[in-house]
Amino acid sequence: MVPVNSNQPISYKFDEEMENLKNHVLKMGGVVEQQIRRATDALSQLDANKAEAVSENDRYVNALEVSIDVECARILVCRQLAASDLRMVVAVIKIITDLERIGDEAERIAKMAISIYLQDDVFHNRYMDVTHLSECVIKMLHDALDAFARLDAGAAFEVVRYDKKADAEYQSIMQQMLTFMMEDPRTISVSLDMMQAARALERIGDHAMNIGEYIIYLVKGKDIRHLSIKDAEKDVLS
Repeated sequence: MVPVNSNQPISYKFDEEMENLKNHVLKMGGVVEQQIRRATDALSQLDANKAEAVSENDRYVNALEVSIDVECARILVCRQLAASDLRMVVAVIKIITDLERIGDEAERIAKMAISIYLQDDVFHNRYMDVTHLSECVIKMLHDALDAFARLDAGAAFEVVRYDKKADAEYQSIMQQMLTFMMEDPRTISVSLDMMQAARALERIGDHAMNIGEYIIYLVKGKDIRHLSIKDAEKDVLS
């Protein structure tokens, strides 16, 4: 008679718990990515209904963060984790914090859309370079989530590297807004709202970069947050 391995059910259940944890993070990430798209659509179309939907859905994002956080705490208390599993839980806690903050930034963009909508501003279409920045940071978040799903440190590093492009897009928009305001004082109010929306998008890029750094920590066990791109590249790709 083959002896029963009493550890097997426990091990299987733990693997299932960790996989579920990962899937819940990806679910939250998908919701947040959709929030950015909806907020940007609300801004580009001056659609108050879409903007209000973003604000309402932010409560769901917050609830997801709390739920995942509780699950992480339960795993930490109930399980004796190996180093790699501990890194996963720590990384997840950090990732969902950044995802929740991305959700907050999406809500901020939606609020700017409502503000401009209420002004009925005739200059609105001059500011649509903001949508290019939006696509840039959405790509960063999408690629970061994909790197997390595959535990791919190299792909995560590309997200970190891509943040320079997002920053350049942001600086270009800010210069454009200043030019509009100096050339035509009537554009000041909507330009300031657009600057806030652009700042929110730039912050989303920063949070996506943070997620990329957490994935590198998870996979490689190396913290690259305070390293230059050149030094980080040696650690990640070596």
